[in-house]
Amino acid sequence: MIIVDTALERLESEGRHIRVALVGAGFMGAGIALQLLTVARGMRLVAVVNRNVEKARLICAKAGFDTCEVSSIDALEQVVTQQGIAITDDPTLVCAAGNIDVVIEATGAVEYGAHVAMAAITHGKHVVLMNAELDGTIGPILKVYADRQGVILTSCDGDQPGETMNLYRFVRGIGVKPIMCGNIKGLHDPHRNPSTQMEFARRWGQKPHMVASFADGTKISFEQALVANATGMRVAKRGMYGPDKRGEAVDEAPNWFPLNAMMEGPGIVDYVVGALPAPGVFVLGTCEHPMQRRYLQLYKLGAGPIYVFYTPYHLCHFEVPNTIARAVIFKDAALAPLAGPVVDVVTTAKVDLVPGDLIDGFGGYKTYGLAENHDVAQRERLLPVGLAEGCRLRRPVRRDEVVTYDDVDVPHHRLCDRLRMEQDVCFAPAASPNGTDLGTLKHTA
Repeated sequence: MIIVDTALERLESEGRHIRVALVGAGFMGAGIALQLLTVARGMRLVAVVNRNVEKARLICAKAGFDTCEVSSIDALEQVVTQQGIAITDDPTLVCAAGNIDVVIEATGAVEYGAHVAMAAITHGKHVVLMNAELDGTIGPILKVYADRQGVILTSCDGDQPGETMNLYRFVRGIGVKPIMCGNIKGLHDPHRNPSTQMEFARRWGQKPHMVASFADGTKISFEQALVANATGMRVAKRGMYGPDKRGEAVDEAPNWFPLNAMMEGPGIVDYVVGALPAPGVFVLGTCEHPMQRRYLQLYKLGAGPIYVFYTPYHLCHFEVPNTIARAVIFKDAALAPLAGPVVDVVTTAKVDLVPGDLIDGFGGYKTYGLAENHDVAQRERLLPVGLAEGCRLRRPVRRDEVVTYDDVDVPHHRLCDRLRMEQDVCFAPAASPNGTDLGTLKHTA
């Protein structure tokens, strides 16, 4: 960030700007628009896309800016050239426009987001994902396409996965070996739903189902899956440990998780409920060198052998300009998959499911997500929760049991399914490919 702000100031002083399009004008999109329109240097928000175009107009108006609705690429490019802000309900326009550099996908929808990301990548745009659900479902194959096109696909600074990755890189950079990446949550109850979260959502101007996905563990599972896919870490068990440590200091975190799981192999991702300072992220690391350990003790990190590093906040949309600058100026992703998936988020029944039930979306009434190691999920044919919406039950699944591909009929002709299967084939182990075969899926009519 120290080098980013200088680079952006230079662009601003030279009258040059990174041109940014935002897809999604919901709660988070509104924050991003506000930041880009009122604070960010060296970049301009030039277009906003939303299925309800009036919401795109509104979030710009709240920041004090007029907009111009467009319905063609030529019209959009003209508005951008004239220093205006274009709004539209058609994401293909911003993906194909020649004078846009970056597309931010901030919808939280997997199928819609898959179309946006693929179109942007195909047209040579850098893509910033404020869509952990999309990234955690098909992020690795999207990165394959981005690499082929020579563009950056990245999650964002500020949100917990990006904040964790920044801390991970710092810890590794000073010579301490990261053995765990952790996240601090305020609440976890897998059976929360839009009805239980209605009042909280109303108070903060959010959607009840989105708030429910935070509470039921789906969001934390996706966040830690992103960190796992970016670092090679795994989960120590399905769903992670997630101990309840309300009011306890995160400095005690080395005592909350199994030492052998952290020390063996690449380490683990996990979370804790209610630890202080909240709602931040932390990294546990080890250091072998006795002299360096003595220095770490002098610098108030304790006697070891496990050291705690933490960031006591996450500021989401405030840091998105940093991500944009890292991608465009420095070709650096805040967080992106190393290669293939390491941890998946699998579908789990929130209530007893019966044949004929139609699975609703994230934070709904039917299912929630649990983090599971990818090799286990593939072996057991577990249904990724990012693909679960719209699937219809073929046989009963009891509450808190995982849902498999064999339990459901999958909707026809979705891009997200095709990309997921391509991802499975692309990263299947050479010796024993366990990628899901497209021909074995049962589709709804």
